[in-house]
Amino acid sequence: MNTEPTLAKEGGTTGHPGENQPADANGLKAGLKNRHLSMIAIGGVIGAGLFVGSGSGIAAAGPAILLSYALVGAMVVFVMRMLGEMAAARPTSGSFSAYADQALGRWAGFTIGWLYWFFWVVVLAVEATAGAKILEGWIPAVPQWGWALIVMVVLTATNLASVSSYGEFEFWFAGIKVVAIGAFVVVGLLAVFGVLPGSDNPGAGFAHLTDTGGFFPMGAGAILTGVLMVVFSFMGSEIVTLAAGESEDPQKAVTKATNSVIWRIGVFYLGSIFVVLTLLPWNDKSIVDKGSYVAALDSIGIPHAGQVMNVIVLTAVLSCLNSGLYTASRMAFSLGQRGDAPKAFARTNARGVPTAAILASVAFGFVAVFFNYKWPDTVFAFLLNSSGAVALFVWLVICVTQLRMRGIILRESPEKLIVRMWLFPYLTWATIAMITFVLGYMVYDGGSNREQVVLSLLVAALVLAIGLVKDRVRKAKGQTELVDTV
Repeated sequence: MNTEPTLAKEGGTTGHPGENQPADANGLKAGLKNRHLSMIAIGGVIGAGLFVGSGSGIAAAGPAILLSYALVGAMVVFVMRMLGEMAAARPTSGSFSAYADQALGRWAGFTIGWLYWFFWVVVLAVEATAGAKILEGWIPAVPQWGWALIVMVVLTATNLASVSSYGEFEFWFAGIKVVAIGAFVVVGLLAVFGVLPGSDNPGAGFAHLTDTGGFFPMGAGAILTGVLMVVFSFMGSEIVTLAAGESEDPQKAVTKATNSVIWRIGVFYLGSIFVVLTLLPWNDKSIVDKGSYVAALDSIGIPHAGQVMNVIVLTAVLSCLNSGLYTASRMAFSLGQRGDAPKAFARTNARGVPTAAILASVAFGFVAVFFNYKWPDTVFAFLLNSSGAVALFVWLVICVTQLRMRGIILRESPEKLIVRMWLFPYLTWATIAMITFVLGYMVYDGGSNREQVVLSLLVAALVLAIGLVKDRVRKAKGQTELVDTV
């Protein structure tokens, strides 16, 4: 049995990476089971930001924050539908980066692939620090940096072991999040209607949605402010399309994930925030001081609500870390496979694991963690802000790519178009307009939002320039080789 690392052939066995081929055709192994993919799809849209950041959004917009979540949720549903259309037809570990490569040009795949990788390695530092703070509170004998190191090392080892190890960890992490939010929604609704035995909540029904300044206490414009505050908590829904490339039946996995995204966002985001807003008046100080979910659990009378929520938040943090490392490494693998990153990134070991891609991703994550401890307000703040708008850039590129890929798929393999974007191309253009508007409003809004867009654009421009130069060099080299051959 060959135990030497293998170098994946660029583009796999066909002209399109990952198209209708087993996962190990390009070095990766089909180690993810259907239950893994199902839970990754469900848990992928539940980030720690939902638990931690929702209180600020409620304080800024009041009950109207529900419309902010609904608007962003609709945008994510449309983007996922477009991505699902492409991923079902051509499943690959490079996902939207590989599709941009095919539809828009090598420069596009290069740019969005590296920006996405950059986004996730910065997220590794953010989540490792958040998890370390919770763990230090429980066991203060271990310093915060020690916990961050332990968490990063354990999850790196998990990803290095095999893709099935990642899938198994994520299955349980996501499962805890799903069960926790599901229970919160059910118990909360019972308390809202005053039928929960032993509840401390008065059971006011839906009265809290309008009894404190109406549904729009801060004005209708606060909906847009809320959009800016909640949009980044949705990042991660696209992970399942990358993971599908290492499953036994990618088309089935992608189709199922795409079709279920509506109810996932409806239950986990809109449902849970709706429960918070009906249990408490939107301006209750405890929502910001304790966090929206802890405040809601306290109003019901759940004992030790803070510690219960800390366990759930830690699970969400570990899930995000686990998936972030997986996602960054698979994007690095795909870039290496296409010649847009060091060739070592495209090598897999006997277990089908891209070791170099994982280690390079986690190495940058460790450096970012160090920056967070050493220079949190300067160097790390720059990293954070310069990756802040990448999520919106990714969604925008997915939309533009789908406009071109629909024609390519219809021309080359129409039978593979099993998932279709609704009302094409009108809804695609409408989504592009929505995302562009959000980016524009971030600039108009000023402050940290403007800084995020400007710095993210500067980093994107730098990566794009490198991609264009690399593309020109590649074409010039190809022409030279052709002349020499003649």
